[in-house]
Amino acid sequence: MRLKTKIHLLTTLLMLVILIATNSGIYFLYEKFAYNTEHNQLQTRANELSTTLSQLNAQTDLQQVLRAYMPTDGAVYIYEGEHLKTKVQATLEMPDGPSISYTMPAIWVDGTVVAITLQQSMEAVASTLELLKVILVVVSVMATIPIFLASLMLGRLILLPLERLNNTMRKSALTGKYEKIDIPSKGGDELTDINRTFNIMMEKLEQHYQKQQEFVSNASHELKTPITVIESYAKLLLRRGFDNREVAQESLQAIVNESSRMHEMVLQLLELAKNNEHLDIHFEQLELVPFLDKVATQMQQAYHRTFIVDVSLSIYIASDEKILKQLLFILLDNARKYSEDEVRISAKETTNCVRVTIQDFGIGIPAEHIPHLFERFYRVTEDRNRKTGGSGLGLAIAYELAKQLGITIDVESTLGEGSSFTLCIPKEEQR
Repeated sequence: MRLKTKIHLLTTLLMLVILIATNSGIYFLYEKFAYNTEHNQLQTRANELSTTLSQLNAQTDLQQVLRAYMPTDGAVYIYEGEHLKTKVQATLEMPDGPSISYTMPAIWVDGTVVAITLQQSMEAVASTLELLKVILVVVSVMATIPIFLASLMLGRLILLPLERLNNTMRKSALTGKYEKIDIPSKGGDELTDINRTFNIMMEKLEQHYQKQQEFVSNASHELKTPITVIESYAKLLLRRGFDNREVAQESLQAIVNESSRMHEMVLQLLELAKNNEHLDIHFEQLELVPFLDKVATQMQQAYHRTFIVDVSLSIYIASDEKILKQLLFILLDNARKYSEDEVRISAKETTNCVRVTIQDFGIGIPAEHIPHLFERFYRVTEDRNRKTGGSGLGLAIAYELAKQLGITIDVESTLGEGSSFTLCIPKEEQR
């Protein structure tokens, strides 16, 4: 069963059930009210008649008195014990239809105790109830039409945006494009919000797809270069390497260099793929100076370069030691590649974070390239990265790691004087 049919049936049936329940309640309440009203009036007449009888004498015209208190379309019966003493009624015979009666004791004019029974025909009330029943049934049937039309409008109101959403998704699947729904820029209900969220999702998917395509294209291009070099030198080695030792030495050295470079690139690609997922981060309080000293010492031992930690304050930060160390290694390695002098690490405490700056005194970066530094495979210049063996992935990995830790990275650079990368590390745990 289609959703539209379900909406029509359920809304119509629900409204009919509510309508029938309401009309039935009206009918039974009116019936109870009508019978209670007649019964109360009958009781009042009986009480008044009893009071009047107690004040009469034998010369009083009892028939006239009884007629005065006789209900309309009713009768008055006087019983002495089980025997009918007298009666007065509006017609010769009481109708066989519905009626109510009320009986109470009274003192007769001769001093005996009698039972007074007042009987009231309910034909008029029954007729009114029948008319009310017919009216309520007709109203229920007539109300079915606007209820059904309202369910049609409700179904269309709900399903039209969903149908547009379904058609857009189907069109996207057929064309391979990221189609979007035309919706008003402001206002709207929850269904409009769903369509707006769908458009945002499609934009994100399109962006991710474009980045994926660019990443695959760049990765294949970057991997193709060392493979081509290895293949060329391997062929050269086959042709002349066995006869010429210098050619063999040059070829093997090139193969080793390019293999090492390709190995590093593959590791970085795997690192990027891993960082796209949420890392298992364990925040802890770290004392900054011993931590930076340890990182600088390891870099100094690995590359035999000077890394100076210029921090005198006792500062604590909240971060994951392992991931933060990996982030600093990337930035320090980047600094040493593009400068021949020392690399300086300094820190400054602010209200909400600690700003750790890595300063090199190398060639610097042109201002127009700074916004693109953290893009994958981005190169300031081709020969610059070729000389240092860079793949254009290190800073992209650093950016992903920083994002996982809630760290922002600011870059400043002056051509011929050097560059500085500043990490804003939170003091408290960021979730």
